[in-house]
Parts: sequence; C-alpha cells; structure tokens
Amino acid sequence: MNNAGGHRLDPVVIGEIEEPPFARVPDACRLFRSRAERFQELSAQHELAPFLQFLSEVSFCQHALQEGLEHVDLPNEHELSRARAFGMPPLDRNHFAMNSTFDATLGRFLALASNVDMPETARAALSRVTQADGEMRFVMVRAVLADAVPLAHCAEHVFVAAALQVHYARLASRLDPKKLVPVGDGACPACGGAPVSSMIVAWPGAQNTRFCVCSLCATQWNYVRIKCTMCGSTKGISYQQIDGGNGTVWAETCESCRAYVKILHQHKNPGLDPVADDVGSLSLDVLVRESEYRRGGVNPFLLGY
Repeated sequence: MNNAGGHRLDPVVIGEIEEPPFARVPDACRLFRSRAERFQELSAQHELAPFLQFLSEVSFCQHALQEGLEHVDLPNEHELSRARAFGMPPLDRNHFAMNSTFDATLGRFLALASNVDMPETARAALSRVTQADGEMRFVMVRAVLADAVPLAHCAEHVFVAAALQVHYARLASRLDPKKLVPVGDGACPACGGAPVSSMIVAWPGAQNTRFCVCSLCATQWNYVRIKCTMCGSTKGISYQQIDGGNGTVWAETCESCRAYVKILHQHKNPGLDPVADDVGSLSLDVLVRESEYRRGGVNPFLLGY
C-alpha cells in the first residue's frame, strides 16, 4: 500500500483558489441513474463484478421508483428557520416518522427489486422485508437511520436503506442550499447523516475544493482539506492508496480518532461516484483496516463491513 504521508495536496495555481458554496443539494432525478451506470462501468473486469452488477440494478430501481410518487413535504418555514438558527439539520433523521409517502416509496422499491437477479440469500432477505408488518419495518428504518444495523440482519436493511436514500434525496433536492449551515464535523447539514466519502471537485466556482457527500440524502457540503471528516482534527492526517493505483481514490486516515474516510479525486475523473467507487475500492478498505483504522464512512451497500 502506498502511504503518501501527511499534508499532501495537489498543487493549486495562485489565482485559481475558489470561493465555493457551502452546500449543494442532490438532483434526485439524475442521481441514481448516474450511480447505476457507474456501478455497471466498474463491474467490467472487476473481482466483485456480480455484486457491482447487482448494485447497478438496485440503483436503477431507485431511479425508476420515483416516477409517479406523491409529492414529499418539507418542514414548514418556521421549522426550517428554527433549524437554521440553532445549527440543526432541517431534515433531522433523528425525528423521522413513518408516513404514506415513505410507505409508498418502500413498497414500490421492494416490488421493483423483486425483478432484480440476486443471490438466494439476498432474495430471502427481500422476502422478509416485504412480508414484515409496519412495526417491524419501522424498527428497521430506525436502525438504518441510527447507523446501528444488527450484523445478523444486514441484508434486510440494505433494501430499507436504499428506499430511505430515495426518500431523503427527494426531500433534500427541494431545500435551498444557500440556507444550509454547518451542524458539526462528520454531519450532513441537511439531514445530519454521516458522509460516505469526500470528493475533490472541478465544478465551476469550486475548482480543487473538497465536498463531503451524505450517505443518506446525497447532499454535499464544503469541508476543509487536510482535516479529518469525522473528528475535525488537523493533526496526523495521512493519505493511502493501493500500490500502483491511479491516484483517484485514497483513504484519508486520522491518528486522533483512528478512523478513515475515502477521498475521491473527481477533478481527475468526473465519472467517480461517492457510493459506487467506495464499493468498487473495497480492496483499499481491507489494507487500511490491517493498520487498525476503523471505517468512518457509512455506505448502505457495505452495511456490516
């Protein structure tokens, strides 16, 4: 494994330093189709090809199920203003309540997923979720939102997590990004979720800046480079990649909290996806964890890892 040591940055030309926006909300209509295509691209000649192909189909289901879903309601203006004033996420996942919109989202997703080619163990898990009553489904939802999925039941929760991603991405897409404020290290300013990874981007107005990406609602927020995305420390930060890697996916490790989160250099490859490329670089996780760092990023497709 190649260890780049601490404080290694790509050169930034003087005069090109940007003033990026703080947050960028997702385009739910494009998000999951693009992710599905990236999973499919990654699957070519990959040792995890069957799994990546399965996740591509799951992502296509996430995209397809949005057609015809009823409108999602945001908190009212008073609640949005109060959240901003107190530095709280307006779509606080800790206060999620089951409603008809999410019931329809989950139900339609489970129906679409039933047509996906998958291993028998996954199909059995899908059947258990489909047959679960409302109370049991809510228990699974709360476990996903609390990042506390029981290891013995990860497979069932993947399907619930996929539906929650769609629900929250649709909500976040309707927020005004200019009204989002920081809510703490390692927390999405829209829903409070943990990052799946971070990216160095090449967007107009944000060249060579870093954005964390929420694992739940896909909101992206600007975050200082060479700073731990989990604990905020600026000390003992290092970057590691697989020997012979192309320099687009690294693990950012922190000596203070002993966690790591992947950092994707999307400015070098615009096709990188924060969820798909996290799964596609699983071999990097294996090597970094041999050094006794814990995984800080949350990925619903790697639950229990």
